[in-house]
Amino acid sequence: MPDRDAALDPVANWRAVRAAVERVVRAAGRDPGAVELLAVGKGHGAEAMRALLEAGHRAFGENRVQEAEAKWPALRRDFPDLRLHLIGHLQTNKARDAVALFDAIETVDSERLAAALAREMARAGKRPDCFVEVNIGAEPQKGGVPPEAADAFVETCRGRLGLPIVGLMCIPPAGADPMPHFLALGGIAARHGLKRLSMGMTADYEAAVAAGSTEVRVGTAIFGERRPAQ
Repeated sequence: MPDRDAALDPVANWRAVRAAVERVVRAAGRDPGAVELLAVGKGHGAEAMRALLEAGHRAFGENRVQEAEAKWPALRRDFPDLRLHLIGHLQTNKARDAVALFDAIETVDSERLAAALAREMARAGKRPDCFVEVNIGAEPQKGGVPPEAADAFVETCRGRLGLPIVGLMCIPPAGADPMPHFLALGGIAARHGLKRLSMGMTADYEAAVAAGSTEVRVGTAIFGERRPAQ
């Protein structure tokens, strides 16, 4: 985690994190371009996002639709090639807003939500990439589809509902060895020919990359501690 002074320079932090991720990717024997770094902007304002955009970064993650709506439309006007992923829980009544705003929705975790997204995509004529979130550690306090239900859920989303499912996402249990969970997610993805795996954050991206992650999600190490709620 960066110190307090380093947290004031998100561009320097981003460059350091990007270099560290690239080293891990090479050490795993993978193409450096195979893993995308998502800079997670939760709790930080548009000025921090703009600094990274001006430095050349384009892939970002947000946890909340309402927060993203407040800062990203103006940024997208100036940087139309940015890519914005929703990585936090999505309520069904926010499906329309999410389809309009995001390029990827990583937390599809119920048939009700999947159906709402399918309706919105048909209405809007816009099809953001979708990831099924798997509760890979079967933790009752977390969202996500149980691992034993993931195969059937993926088939429902892709088949009957016609969602553009491109990959899977997970957050392994805190304090546990993440590798078995990452490998389990990769196994589910392989059964369905899904090439994208969103797994790995600041504390565990090295294991995630070794297990085949295509996206790692890093926030605090780039932007510092989140601002307290007002």
